[in-house]
Amino acid sequence: MKPLSDKLYLQQLIEEGEHQQQDFKFEISDARKIARSLSAFANTDGGRLLIGVKDNGRIAGVRSEEEVYMIEAAAQLYCLPQVAIEMHTYTVDGKTVLIAEIPKSAEKPVQAQVAPGKYMAYVRIADENILATAVHLAVWRQKNSPKGSLVKYTEREQLLLDYLAEHGEITVSKYSRLARLSYRSAVDYIARFVRFGLLDICFEHHKFFYRLHQEEGE
Repeated sequence: MKPLSDKLYLQQLIEEGEHQQQDFKFEISDARKIARSLSAFANTDGGRLLIGVKDNGRIAGVRSEEEVYMIEAAAQLYCLPQVAIEMHTYTVDGKTVLIAEIPKSAEKPVQAQVAPGKYMAYVRIADENILATAVHLAVWRQKNSPKGSLVKYTEREQLLLDYLAEHGEITVSKYSRLARLSYRSAVDYIARFVRFGLLDICFEHHKFFYRLHQEEGE
């Protein structure tokens, strides 16, 4: 089968628009900001950056080789741990588009340096990079616990399940008040349920909340 031309391949990617695994960047001018994108993709499902493409999908082209170095700096100097990206160039009508492929990380969280000595983790939701919540961090912190271990239900776990059965969703703050738990303890309880596949992390209207897990098609 004949491989796609650069132009056709890029057209197909651009037609997808920006989504959970794809983002357009007109230019790279700040390695720290790009590190946030790398963190978000690595902590979620992986993805790719199309550099030299405007938000409306028009190909503007990469302006200089300096942008390649800034992406490398973002991956190696401003991400903790480092992100092993792959970069490829494509030329269309004399304009070069750089594609950076970011794999899903097995070592989470991947954090981005937002200021000297300060690191924060991000997740990718739809076409946005969102700051990871305390629940995300707790899930990753608990990841080395064996998934097949026994979950012991107490009144607090049952309270959470009963509330969700009646109301459909809950926030950490709401659960903290209902169960008379500290915020941190409420985070740990919810994270445990997320890790065991009992709860889904949801994000709507710029707010995180939690729902009982539903299989595809339910």
